[in-house]
Amino acid sequence: MSRQNSGKKESKHRASSGTGISKPVIFLLGFLLVLVGIFGVLYNPSSSSGVAAPWKVSGAGTLSFPEREKPLFTAQEIEDVYAPENPDTLKLLSFDSKGEKIQALLRIPANSSSSPGLVLLPGAGVNKEAEQGLAVELSKMGYATLTLDERNLGSINIERDLELFRAGLEPVEYSMVYDALKASDVLATQPEINPERLAILGESNGGRFAILACALNPSLKGVIGISTAGYGTEEIDSSLADDPEAYRFYRSIDPDTYLPTLSPAKFVQIHSFNDTVISHDLALRTFALAKEPKAMYNVTEATHGYTASMRPYLEKELALLLN
Repeated sequence: MSRQNSGKKESKHRASSGTGISKPVIFLLGFLLVLVGIFGVLYNPSSSSGVAAPWKVSGAGTLSFPEREKPLFTAQEIEDVYAPENPDTLKLLSFDSKGEKIQALLRIPANSSSSPGLVLLPGAGVNKEAEQGLAVELSKMGYATLTLDERNLGSINIERDLELFRAGLEPVEYSMVYDALKASDVLATQPEINPERLAILGESNGGRFAILACALNPSLKGVIGISTAGYGTEEIDSSLADDPEAYRFYRSIDPDTYLPTLSPAKFVQIHSFNDTVISHDLALRTFALAKEPKAMYNVTEATHGYTASMRPYLEKELALLLN
């Protein structure tokens, strides 16, 4: 008996020793878990709180956004140091998009009261100033351009975006597509622009975002992709995908996903047979997915991006799209 009693007393002593968890600590942990739960409800876009989600992705991997609000922006005319010999009007614009202030340059051809307009998306690592060479060429053809400073200057981190997607948070690439959509809204409100004659043009990675934006904005007459291509996710059998959520995300950022539904907007692709970054074979694969109306033109320089040899094709297609 005495040994059993001794054992019970020893057990009670151990239970109250320093290795246990005190009641205040248990209370604090419970409080923190409640806070985490509240945070998840408030900030998870897929929560059922009744607040419209900032984006959706269908089971097939198609991205969509709620109806956009009227654009808010500021505009200031600035000196055109990029082409001082040209009589263009150049304005610095700043507009709201997904909690960020997006900077853009609006170039308006001289003596034009109702110009057709283009949203111009540079390639990765290229800012709006460096894209003014192409903007000037487009102005000489009679087209106004709104050239964006894309988030991360157009560079992407697909794996990081996948992590955000899994967490129910908005991938940066989705925000970049939305920026392009807001840019088209801003361009349409400019007094010098004809809102019925708008299209979008992008180089390299900018071309990928341009395709998505055109598919999501029926008011755009078409999209021109220079030195760009999709990722080819349509070649993966979704039923065999090891990670269905990852597959759905990759489909949502692949321009190839949207090409079959782009019509009646026109898809124009201009590519070099000897592109040094995106192979011509990849461009052909993407072009094959688009439905009519569509057109493809090829040049021969061993380069990536716009070249002077592309100008006749660009001028021809813009006239068909916007004039």
